[in-house]
This record gives sequence, C-alpha cells and structure tokens, in this order.
Amino acid sequence: MLALAIAPGAPAWSQTTASAAADPDEAGPRVVITGSVVERTIADAPYAIGAVGRGELRSAGPLVHLSESLARVPGIVAANRWNYAQDLQISSRGFGARAGFGVRGVRLYSDGIPASGPDGQGQVSHFDLSGAERVEVLRGPFSVLYGNSSGGVISLVSAPVRGTRFEGEADAGSFGLRQLRVQGEGVLAPGVDLRLGAAALEAEGFRPHSEAKRQLANARVHWQASAADSLLVTLNHLDQPAQDPLGLTRAQFDADPLQTTPQAALFDTRKTTEQTQAGARWLHRYGSGVLREAQLALYAGRRDVMQALAIPAGTQGSVAACPAAPPRPAFCNHGGGVIDFSRGYHGAEARVRLALASVDVVAGVALDRQRDDRRGYDNFTGPAAAPTALGVVGELRRSETNRAASDDAYLQAEWAFAPAWSLGAGVRSGRVRLSAADAYLANGDDSGSRRFDYANPVLGLRFDAAPGLKLHLSAARGFESPTLGELAYRFDGSGGFNTTLQPQRSKQVEAGAKWRGEGVQIDVAAFDVRVDDEIGVATNAGGRSAFQNVGRTVRRGLEVAARWQPLPAWRTALAASALDAKYKDDFLVCAGVPCAAPTLRVPAGNRIAGTQRGTAFAEAAWRSAAFGEFGAEVRHARALTANDTNTEAAAPYTLLGLRWSHRLPVPALAGGGWSAEWLLRVDNALDRRYAGSVIVNESNGRFYETGAPRAVMLSLRLVGP
Repeated sequence: MLALAIAPGAPAWSQTTASAAADPDEAGPRVVITGSVVERTIADAPYAIGAVGRGELRSAGPLVHLSESLARVPGIVAANRWNYAQDLQISSRGFGARAGFGVRGVRLYSDGIPASGPDGQGQVSHFDLSGAERVEVLRGPFSVLYGNSSGGVISLVSAPVRGTRFEGEADAGSFGLRQLRVQGEGVLAPGVDLRLGAAALEAEGFRPHSEAKRQLANARVHWQASAADSLLVTLNHLDQPAQDPLGLTRAQFDADPLQTTPQAALFDTRKTTEQTQAGARWLHRYGSGVLREAQLALYAGRRDVMQALAIPAGTQGSVAACPAAPPRPAFCNHGGGVIDFSRGYHGAEARVRLALASVDVVAGVALDRQRDDRRGYDNFTGPAAAPTALGVVGELRRSETNRAASDDAYLQAEWAFAPAWSLGAGVRSGRVRLSAADAYLANGDDSGSRRFDYANPVLGLRFDAAPGLKLHLSAARGFESPTLGELAYRFDGSGGFNTTLQPQRSKQVEAGAKWRGEGVQIDVAAFDVRVDDEIGVATNAGGRSAFQNVGRTVRRGLEVAARWQPLPAWRTALAASALDAKYKDDFLVCAGVPCAAPTLRVPAGNRIAGTQRGTAFAEAAWRSAAFGEFGAEVRHARALTANDTNTEAAAPYTLLGLRWSHRLPVPALAGGGWSAEWLLRVDNALDRRYAGSVIVNESNGRFYETGAPRAVMLSLRLVGP
C-alpha cells in the first residue's frame, strides 16, 4: 500500500470499536492506529509496533507510570527514576537516551494531542493510564512520519464508553503509597456519552526527601451527531508537587543506595507542575467514493513549572558583584538555582483519507505552537559568600520569552499491488522555528533565533510469505532538531543562540517477520541506524550548558516479541532487545565543572551515553475462574552507560515480580451487578539493590538513581453496572 507522506501527523482519533480495542490479554486481534492510513492488526502492519492493552496496564501496577508496563515492548526503555520531580527516561532504539531532562527523540501523544513540543521535547506525567484502552508503541523507519524528533512514537488511546458504569479504586503500598481513583461513564442522550475520572496519589518514597502528591482529572465527551459526523472533546488537568532526592555518586551508591545526597535537603530541591489542556476532534465519513474521511483536530493547554535546584550560592554569585561592562566573571552568566516558567501551547491538524482503486491515501497539515515565559532566580537570599537562607526564591537572574513553532504537511499512501504484496511510502515535510527574546540584559543579550527545514521520506514493503507469516522491509530518513534548551547558549560564553549547532539526521533500515500460529505470536525486527551530527554536550560553565555536534553514530539491534498460550489457562510472553549503539568519531567533552572548553577525548567506539546492550522481559501467568490469575514477571537489564567517556555505568540487574488478581461478584452492593477486582503485587520480590536509571553526563558525578527495594501493593477496584 503506497504511503507518500508530507507526514502523517498525530495518530487518528477514532471512536474505536470493541474489536479494534481488543485487549492483548484476551483472544482476538490486536489492533493499532499508529503509523497506518487505516486501522489494522499488528500482524498486518509492515513495521515494528507493539501495544499494551487495558488488562496489562491494570495488572502492571498503580497506573501512574508508563514504566510499569512498557517493558512488554522490545526496543523501548522506559526507566522509572522513582522520582516524581523528574519525568520518565524514555528511549527508542537509543533515540532519546541522552536526554538530561524531559523526553526527547520520541514523539508522544495522548488521544491525538501531542505531548511533545515543536522543538521535540515532551513529558508523559499527565497520561491517564486508568482510562486507556491501550498504549501503542511504534519503532523504526515509519516513526519518521510523525515529524521532528520522532525516533519512536508512543500513543495513548482512551477507551470508548460502552455503557453506564462506575469505578472506584483504592491502592495502598510500600513507602507510603496511597491512591484513590474514581471514574464514571454513561450515555447522556442518544448519540452522546461522557466519561469523568479523577485520581489522587500520595507517596513518601523509599529515600529521604522524595515525598510526592499527584492529582489528575479527566473528562471525555463523545457526540455521534449522525452516521457520518462525530465530535470528541477531551479535558485534562494535572497538579503534581514533588520533592527531588537527586542522584547519587558512585561512592554514595556503593555505601548506601537508599540514602539521599545532603544537597537535596540543604537546598530543598523540589518541583511543582500544573498542567491543563483541552482537545477536540471532528470526524466526517463520506462513505463510498474517492473521499472517505475528513478530520479536524484542535488542542490548547498551559503548563506551569517551578523547580528548585541544588546549585551552591557561590556558583551563582551575586548580581551586585557583576561589572556593568565585559569582561564579566563566569558567575554573572548564571541563570539562578530556581527555574520558573509558564508555557502556553496550541495546535491544529487537518487531514483527509481517500480511496483510489487499490490505493489508500491520507494527506494533511499540522501546526504546533509553544511560548514559554521563562524566569530564573537565585536559590538563596543574602550575600553569596554567606547566604542567610537556601532553597528559597531569591533575586531575579533570568527573564526571557522562548518560542517554538512547527509547520508540517504530509501525504501517506498504501497500495496492495498484488495478492501477497503491499507497498507503503510516505514523506513528511516540515519547518521548525525556535527563538528567545532576552529581557534580562545584565549578563548580556541571549536573544536569537534559528530555523530548520526537513523532509522525511519512508518506503516499506510487506510480503505474505506463507499462511500466518508476513515479512516486511522498510527504510527512511529521520530528523531531530536541537531543543530550545540546547540552543540557548554558545560554548564560547558570548550572548545569543548557538548558531553553530546543527540538527542531527538519520538513515534507518529495518527488516522484520511476524508469525501467527495456533496459540503462538512471534514478531522479530532487525535494524541499522546511521546518524550524522549527533547532538551532545560541549561545555558546562557559569551554570550554562552549551551543546555541540559530536559527529557520526551507529545503532544496530535485534528485537523479539513473543506470546504463547499452550493451554487455555496458561499464557506466557517475552520481549527482548539487543542494542549496539556507538560513536563513530572522536570528540572532546569537558573534564569537570566549571569548564570553559572541552579537553577530554571521547574515542570512536565508545557506547552512546544512556544506552544499554540489552533488556528482556518474561512473564508466565495461570488463570482460574475460582482462584483468579497468578503471574510471575522477570525483568533484566544489562549495564547502563552513564557518561560519554564510558567511565561510569549502572550495573546489570534482574528483578522478579509476582502478582495475583481476581474478580468477584458483589451481589449485595447497591442492588447487585457490582464486582470487586483485587490486585496484589510484589515487585523486586528478591529485594535486589540496583540503579534503575542514570542521570546522563551529570556534571557533578551524581549519576545514579536507585531502584525501589521490595515493594508490596494491594488494590481494590469496585466496578458498578
């Protein structure tokens, strides 16, 4: 099926049917939207894609983090930092592995609303996993059709309303975990249905200074105006204050991995996030004929963040001590130890689907805008040499307006040119504009702007080689622009945007096979990715990080996903990945902080920071009508490289998880028709000590973020008629 894309935008927002929402825990096809012109089963998709269904999401944990369940998808690493003040570390085939904060290199969507900004950086803290039907994960060449920084795609699809029902859930677990969730849905009028949900979480954490709260509210209204027209409206709000225990040095981790570095309490490191967003999607179906569907999607939101960092007062210095004219000491350039920004964002996408004989076509345009009013403050009061208070909001050190915008157009088509063959091709063409208007000129003018243009083509071929066996081959060119943060400063210390930093571009090839037999599903994919002008750190000086292009890199790997149900009561699953991610060129990095110029050589052949050679997940489960389901899960991760020089790495680990779930009728409650769903989980059952994630290239050497010790969680969910 021919796919020309001047780039398909966000995943199609569809009112999915029951068959389309088939849970991987149940019999039936597993259907996905991401990457395709039309909805199709995973087996028919000519690229590497996985889906985590509703039942798997619910059984994986308290429905807070994607890291609970994404281990089931090979090629994706979603490391739980066990730190609510920091977003998950997510990478796809090594893309995004080197992100110091937020998620970059992977495009994120929730019901079609981008969770990634125009500059490619995003977050998943507001994802409503309790209301999800499934989470789709696309890897490889076809992900480039989602535009800038799309080394992979993660898309959450909400469950449709299937009738009137109510859910109430309470979770309690180790380390002070407490969570309450309520959700109600029903049909308000013919063609109109509504779902409302809310969740409140509190956690004390297993390390000192790691308490967190999280409040999430969601609303979803669907109106089927006629057989041809429908309107879907979503509203989401997140409020999350959290303490930040920071990372540990190697010496601290070896001495006691459950400790917190003293700087966390000294500076009261913390982060508060508030976000509200709304989206609407209108869909019109034309029926038979050339023009089949037209869609228009709109979204808008606001995100407010305040974060207090552990930066010594002496490093920030005093504004009063800065001379009026250059040359100025390095501390005069400091942006302060408190980050405070308000982000407004909005966007739109319009697309049409056509059927031309045996060719399905989608064409569209997508526009995304972001504005950050960004401020920085000292995290102390009084003189820098002898501060009177730490961890507070002090004197202003930064004030600027950052803007990011992207304009994309796409065309994708799929052509079944023979009974056993189909062809897919696509191209997405876009423009990214990034700018800063500096209003705090005491340390020089950091205003500037950059513009990048790109065109990402992809070509894919699928062959039905035998009954149940499908082969696919695809190739693409990808693009990843620098983020606003990476462009903010020049490594020579002068003002203005980093005019020397270029986007990184990739060439990707993937070959795979999918086999479906009696009770068996096996997906295999091998890939080779070559990147030019990979983006990395150049200097850390005066509180400013400047970035550089470090040359060529290569990522090669193999991914396997398998499911086997030998008997009706038994099922097993496996997801395994091997990744060889290396630098192909030498380059220089900083040897420490402060650093005015990079002097330390990184030789070609070093592993890309933030990557690991392999991960694996295995599961076995037994289900009984009388006793419920018992499951055992094993997670394994190889050593995780922490820095470019490869002198620091988190050790390999293997974790055992155990779970039991059971659904029982409660006939005496509210006249009957209710059920109680129990879930008991024991994670890290053998109580291993390990670093679950690393802070890549952390300038103070605090690389290691400790994984949770043995943890027990009990959940009770009441579901009404």
